[in-house]
Amino acid sequence: MKFPDEPDSLYTLSIIEPIVQEVFELDCKNKLEEDFLDNLEIEDKETKVFHYARISKKNFTVGQKVLLQHSKLKFFPGKLRSRWLGPHVITKIFANGAVEIQSLKTNNTFKVNDHQLKEYRKGFQTEHVEIMDLEDPIL
Repeated sequence: MKFPDEPDSLYTLSIIEPIVQEVFELDCKNKLEEDFLDNLEIEDKETKVFHYARISKKNFTVGQKVLLQHSKLKFFPGKLRSRWLGPHVITKIFANGAVEIQSLKTNNTFKVNDHQLKEYRKGFQTEHVEIMDLEDPIL
C-alpha cells in the first residue's frame, strides 16, 4: 500500500483534503441544524408554559347567573351588537366541563361548554349620584 504523500499514490493529499473539508462542513451544518431544532423545541415549550399560565380558570357554582356567548355572530358580529345572551342560571355542572343552564326569560334549559360562559355582573347602581352644575369661568 502506498501512502498519500508518495507522488504516484492513488490517494494524494490534493484529492483527500477537499473531501475531508466537505465532510467537516457537512458535519458542522448538521450540528447547527440540530442546535436550531433543539432551541426551537425549547422555545415552543416555554411559550406554551407562558400562555397556559395566563389562562384563567372559570369556577362556576349551581345557582350562579352567567351570560352565554352568542355563537351565531362569529363572522359578522356588527359593531354595537352584544355577543352575550342572558342572564341564565346554572342548574347543573358536569365533570367534563359541560354546564346545564336555564334561561330566565323562557325557562328553557341548555347544555353548553363552560368556555361559552362568563360571569354575569349586575350594572352600576345610580341611586346615590350627586349632580354638580358647572359654571363658566370668569375671565
